[in-house]
Amino acid sequence: MKDSVNKKGRALTDKFLTIDQLAEKTAEFRDQGLQVVQCHGVFDLVHPGHIRHLEAALDEGDVLVVTITADRFVNKGPGRPVFNARLRAETLAALECVTYVAVNDAPNAVKLISTIKPSIYAKGNDYANAEDDVTGMIAEEQRAVESGGGKIVFTNEMTMSSSELINSHFDVYSQEARDWLTDFRTRYSIDDVNGYLEQLQGLKVLIIGEAIIDEYHFCESLGKSAKDPILAFKYLNNETYIGGSLAIANHIAGFCGQVSLISVVGDDDDRTNFIQSHLRDEVDFYPVVRSGTPTIQKRRYVDVHGGGKLFELYKWDDSQLDNTSESRLIEAIETAAVDCDLVIVSDYGHGMMTQSVIEKVRDKSKFLAVNTQANAGNRGFNTISRYSGADYICLNGSEVQLEIRTKELSFKDMVTEMQSSLGCDRFTVTLGRAGSLHFDETDGFVEAPALAIRVADRVGAGDAVLALTSPLMALGTPLEVVALLTNLAGAEMVQELGTSRSIDHVSLSKHVTSILK
Repeated sequence: MKDSVNKKGRALTDKFLTIDQLAEKTAEFRDQGLQVVQCHGVFDLVHPGHIRHLEAALDEGDVLVVTITADRFVNKGPGRPVFNARLRAETLAALECVTYVAVNDAPNAVKLISTIKPSIYAKGNDYANAEDDVTGMIAEEQRAVESGGGKIVFTNEMTMSSSELINSHFDVYSQEARDWLTDFRTRYSIDDVNGYLEQLQGLKVLIIGEAIIDEYHFCESLGKSAKDPILAFKYLNNETYIGGSLAIANHIAGFCGQVSLISVVGDDDDRTNFIQSHLRDEVDFYPVVRSGTPTIQKRRYVDVHGGGKLFELYKWDDSQLDNTSESRLIEAIETAAVDCDLVIVSDYGHGMMTQSVIEKVRDKSKFLAVNTQANAGNRGFNTISRYSGADYICLNGSEVQLEIRTKELSFKDMVTEMQSSLGCDRFTVTLGRAGSLHFDETDGFVEAPALAIRVADRVGAGDAVLALTSPLMALGTPLEVVALLTNLAGAEMVQELGTSRSIDHVSLSKHVTSILK
């Protein structure tokens, strides 16, 4: 790639350093008695406010280094960053006030600050009040700066928002989505929406459902086998995540104060240690061991070049629970459901949720939220009709069609029919690229367009939506707010492979702030 060159003939790439190289340079500057100033951020769209901030920062010392957040750690919602790290770094390097630029491949700057050891760490005045920082990172950054002998300063320059400029002038979203968001902003502010998220903290939640281990095996095609009419692949590597109800528990723990989880695991390759090590600390896990069976494992083979899935293998015993395991499960539910504000059942149709278990869940739940997933192992047998009387139902479009047994009706008509037959008054239907549909008795129907920009994997998106919408519905959150947060959560998850990460209050609040500016 040909280097970009500034007017003085110096290659802009001369300003690009790795973090280790930057640490060496800043050490040299300190030895020369120079004060190093560091600025850190995303800098997705460099604007006059950024330029004045950087110039004011340089006035505090002798040398200015700027570090930017790597693309994969930019938590500003779907479609961000608009410009990749290379372009963002190149833009900053073109500024005369900037001496060096480096990309920080980490979710925050704390470790980076300890490596660079700046004399001055400069932030804009919108960070001056640590209580306004939902991430809590500005306080940690300040401690890191001071522990290295430096100090933090806040520049008092003009305040502008990259997110607001991008929302106004860049077509990141479809016209339908932009119109919907414009209309939404007339009724709800950023503080309104984040306030509803904060209310979730006080809830005590119980999740019940199958424990699933999701494996991704990456391969590349070698072509047709020489002797058989099959394709041959070369195995490269694999990644393993917790899925099913385990992933839902991690999502919930990012928002609610008390989270309990009841799942069935097998005593043959139970994976309990792996599960415990990957659950968030806030989750109280109650495994019910089923003898003679494995913990459910779903292995997906993925083409490493195109990212497409080739095929899946299920390792399981999907017969109904034996009497002993069923009794232990019912006993665990009776104990864990005490004083819970909300019970979430995620039924993957693999034998755990027997009729006796479902009846016990109904009896013990103050507010019952349910999803019955249709998948390759249960299609046609695992429908929501088993959960009549639930308080909230969350399904995707094909699961709704499976229940109604038709594709001819509109989804609104299908929801109306389910409301009558199941006695449930709150619904969410996720519709992929068509967005989502929501219903409750107070607000009626609310439709919202999809907000996903890039889709890497749809596995786990429905679990994230169930996890987030269930407590919101339990608290009576306005449906338009539920709709926005539903589609933001779904958009976050489809950008990632499987359940490699969880949504949480901090990241979602940042996305809300970004998209509503």
